[in-house]
Amino acid sequence: MVPPPLLRAVIMGPPGSGKGTVSARIIKHFGVKHLSSGDLLRDNMQKKTEVGILAKSYIDQGQLIPDHIMTQLMLNELKGLDRYNWLLDGFPRTVAQAEALDKECHIDTVIDLDVPFETIKCRLTARWIHPASGRVYNLEFSPPKVQGIDDITGEPLVQRDDDKPETVSKRLQAYDAQTKPVLEYYRKKGLLKSFSGTETNKIWPHIYAFLQNKLPDVSQKDAAIPR
Repeated sequence: MVPPPLLRAVIMGPPGSGKGTVSARIIKHFGVKHLSSGDLLRDNMQKKTEVGILAKSYIDQGQLIPDHIMTQLMLNELKGLDRYNWLLDGFPRTVAQAEALDKECHIDTVIDLDVPFETIKCRLTARWIHPASGRVYNLEFSPPKVQGIDDITGEPLVQRDDDKPETVSKRLQAYDAQTKPVLEYYRKKGLLKSFSGTETNKIWPHIYAFLQNKLPDVSQKDAAIPR
């Protein structure tokens, strides 16, 4: 019996679009290997690998990591996953990275989370954290009992620099400028599948149904009700 072809997928979406949540659900239901460029970068910087030290030097100067460094990092990691279904997250971010990836492997599908920027701005700027514990509050749907105060310790909450309105706007503009061409690149190849909406829980059933045509659901419990 010939085994089914392996799935090579990419997930794209602006910061705050719910990529982490959707990726976790895809892993749970379909058993794919998840490769996040952000996680991989942090790991390499922590371990002080050659590429990690190089990447950190760009980040410390507030510069984007050059395409060839990101491509080398991701493609090296993918070599170890050639027998698995996988999902790439945070890569490719530019057309040059997408072209380099194409030379190494055939991408089957690109899942695009099309969430309005206004929704994302509300979502991210409403996020406050308790630094010591990492507890996260959201003023929209899980606010603290007392505004600005951690429920458990009574200590003040802070807003990460990344979640401040001006930073969120800059991050979204950068994503738009950098990644729109990549979406267009995959659209022309007929690989882009966009899922539009303002809530992850409403977008997810459509993504689940789409992937169910490609892979079996490997989660045993709750298999009937994808969560």
